[in-house]
Amino acid sequence: MRMLEQEEENDDAAEVTWEDQQRINTFSKLNTRIRLIQEKLEELKQEKEALDDLSTELELADEDEPVLYKIGEAFLHMRQSRALKRLEQDQASVDAKVAVLAGQADECEVQMKELKVKLYSKFGKAINLDE
Repeated sequence: MRMLEQEEENDDAAEVTWEDQQRINTFSKLNTRIRLIQEKLEELKQEKEALDDLSTELELADEDEPVLYKIGEAFLHMRQSRALKRLEQDQASVDAKVAVLAGQADECEVQMKELKVKLYSKFGKAINLDE
């Protein structure tokens, strides 16, 4: 085993400029943001599944009996027809939220890919931008 000379040790270490540090920081912020977006998307996916299950249950329910429908933290008695209309509104709302978050995630991924190209081209194996 031999010791590296000081010159050999620094050969593959590129100097980190202020602009490079800003790119690294931006990448880190985007990575954090995309993780939060993915968590929110998972929650919305579960909410959508619950609404789909509710839709099936409401279709099977008796039309004459009032049903309990959750709004916020409370349950209200509603006619089945009104509950179905409310359910459609809630499903549309969840779909809209999913679309917005998916668009934000796509924007983050595009920016992260651009930053990866720039940073890997300068630092090569000296930087790890993968999880």
